[in-house]
Amino acid sequence: MAIARKFIVVDDHPLYRTGISALVRQELGFQCVGEASSMQDALSVAAESVPDFAIIDISLRDQNGLALVSAFKSMYPSLLMLVVSMHDETMYGERAIKAGARGYVMKHQPPGELIEAVRQILRGGIAVSENLKTRLFESMISGMGSDDPLSVLSPREFEIFSQISEGYSAAEIANSLNLSVKTVNTHQEHIKRKLNLASAGEVRRFALDWRKDS
Repeated sequence: MAIARKFIVVDDHPLYRTGISALVRQELGFQCVGEASSMQDALSVAAESVPDFAIIDISLRDQNGLALVSAFKSMYPSLLMLVVSMHDETMYGERAIKAGARGYVMKHQPPGELIEAVRQILRGGIAVSENLKTRLFESMISGMGSDDPLSVLSPREFEIFSQISEGYSAAEIANSLNLSVKTVNTHQEHIKRKLNLASAGEVRRFALDWRKDS
């Protein structure tokens, strides 16, 4: 009898973790060897269990999920990763794939689409929408990826930038990411410097324009 693949679920919402774990076990017969709500916990779980597959949310308690994807890619090159998020793929999809994920699924999609994404990744494919496939292909053949001004931002800075683009204040961003307002303002200062913008107001205008164009 074939040995069941081992997987972990990394998400800061306990109910979602439990639901995804049950779904994958039931539909694919995989063995869940751990759950985590933060990057730190996920690294510990992976070190102990050495999973074959990881399902990772973008928003974690202590870090952006893309930072975890990058870390896992470096530490466990053969680990297959699927990113799940409530954020539209236009915001994070391309960055997730470039960080090392093999697929991107939004949380509002039906459970069957998540299972199909896992199957597609196991077959050696990339589980993303046709629109995202086109964007990835165009980026690859044109070499435009390195010219993206936002590529200089860290995963956490990009997460904050994307929330600025949605019109959220520093206090609202701090609350949603479990950070202090001071920490958010520090990240905004880094964003301003990296993008060569003159003020926080210019950062906001740039972010809003980026949102309209994306």
